[in-house]
Amino acid sequence: METKTAFAQGQLRGLVERIERLEEEKKTIAADIKEVYAEAKANGFDTKILRKVISVRKKDHAEREEEEALLSLYMHALGMAPDLEEAPAAAQQA
Repeated sequence: METKTAFAQGQLRGLVERIERLEEEKKTIAADIKEVYAEAKANGFDTKILRKVISVRKKDHAEREEEEALLSLYMHALGMAPDLEEAPAAAQQA
């Protein structure tokens, strides 16, 4: 019974140490990403928009289309976007 306990303790210790190493790597990578965003900002890029672009690129085409359709629907429902029928008329008046 003692052998099983020692094995389990060793296995647990190994798992904990691996997680700790990965957490340290995650901190390093997060710091590297922060530096890249700072570089982008220093070069005149809007980091808020850059983060949004990266978020969008992570999604597949169908997921992006669905999200854009829902966003458009909600914006129209709240009166935040011109109706599709009114848009050409407004453009002609300009």
